[in-house]
Amino acid sequence: MSRASIHTSHVAAAALCVGLAVANVARLASPAVALSAPVLVLVTAWLPRTSRLALLVVALLLAGWWWGSVRVAALDESVLVSRVGRADHALVEITAQPREGSFQVRARARVLRFGSLPVRENVLLELPPGRVPPQGARLELFGILKLPKGPEHGFDERAWLRHNGIHVVLSADDRWQMVGRRGGLGGVSDRLHDWLARDSAYGLSGERRAVLQAIVLGETQGLDDGLLGRFQASGLYHVLAVDGLKVTAVAGGAGALAFLLGAGRLAAELAALTALSGYVLAVGARPSVIRAAIASGLISLAWLAARPRDRWQALLAAAVALLAWNPYFVTDAGFQLSFGAVASIFTIAPRVSRYLEGYPVPHVLGELIGVSTACGLATAPVTWLQFHQISLVTVPANVVAVPIVAEMLGLALLTAVVAPVAPPLASVLAQANGWAAAFVAAWARLTGGVPFAQVTSGRSAAIVADCCLLAVAAWLLLRTPRAS
Repeated sequence: MSRASIHTSHVAAAALCVGLAVANVARLASPAVALSAPVLVLVTAWLPRTSRLALLVVALLLAGWWWGSVRVAALDESVLVSRVGRADHALVEITAQPREGSFQVRARARVLRFGSLPVRENVLLELPPGRVPPQGARLELFGILKLPKGPEHGFDERAWLRHNGIHVVLSADDRWQMVGRRGGLGGVSDRLHDWLARDSAYGLSGERRAVLQAIVLGETQGLDDGLLGRFQASGLYHVLAVDGLKVTAVAGGAGALAFLLGAGRLAAELAALTALSGYVLAVGARPSVIRAAIASGLISLAWLAARPRDRWQALLAAAVALLAWNPYFVTDAGFQLSFGAVASIFTIAPRVSRYLEGYPVPHVLGELIGVSTACGLATAPVTWLQFHQISLVTVPANVVAVPIVAEMLGLALLTAVVAPVAPPLASVLAQANGWAAAFVAAWARLTGGVPFAQVTSGRSAAIVADCCLLAVAAWLLLRTPRAS
């Protein structure tokens, strides 16, 4: 593939992303636009290359804008919102792991029937505390429909849920009963999730089990607010979420294991794709997970098809797929953090690593510092705009913790595989992993507890930004050769 064709594909994918994102600002749902886009693409065949690319960008912008408008309209559609205030019997299925609080249990769910009305609409389900249904459970209950909370303490729950296709809250009483489990692909996802939740921390309990489950499944329900605050202050909160690093590590680990067992490269790539698919099903479809899965899958498929691997094209294709499914993702913090971090790893991390080559820094450590610095710089604006906080210790905290977390994930998955056939061995592996979990928690408490580890005020953020600009200016002056 020539450099020009690669450049064209990058521009085309970026144009689609922009068009899909514009649907958040203005909608263009006219069918005429959908028909004009392919016509413009056909016209480009008779134009010079420069004009061809410009017209192709316009066509893809319009196509993305139209499709994004269609998807936004579909996400904004709700049958149940007109029934807010009504109470009736309902049949629902739990689509994500419930979160148990002090006063209620909350879970994402899908209503299959409300009263006599058959419907398939996502809702936020609220249950009284005490009993927690498993993910995938079908419940018969009696509840009342109400609107989500509006803006409160800087967070607009109603807007956030609407961007995820949820428009109402179903608040049920304590007489609910489980009547079955969902089937199909969702049922497979539930069984994989239950298996990892049960066996990845085999025999562990308390905080060590909670940390391991957060690392493997991205579920922080078992961690107390104090420890979560320290993970945030240290810049390590991302290790408690399922991010691209973990998805890539699962695929790479499965491929490497297949190689060690004597499989050929084709079988190893297929094993990586299988493990990738299973892990995505187990942890759920989140922006960072889908981004990494699509990118890793495209890179593997490119090798199988004997085509050059293009990491930027894989990243852009993942962005197109996510925004085509839900254009609202462009405002989601997870989407912004995930794509911003990966783009910075592609661009900034190599420069930092090359800069450190002139110093007595081991190559592996230099790469860790480069990646941590790049991610810290790229995510700082997002964390400030979304959460009004910036961690100042993120680089040293991540340099130490990230390699350990990667090993913990691999050991936890190995424990889950071994547990059904060799429980004693699984218990030994889990105990070793438990010590690593205790260290990660202690490291988060230490680094997150350092004075001024986190900036949370506008004045402090301005001072930090000024210091960074001065440091960059000084670095540029020092590396610029002076005239004799």
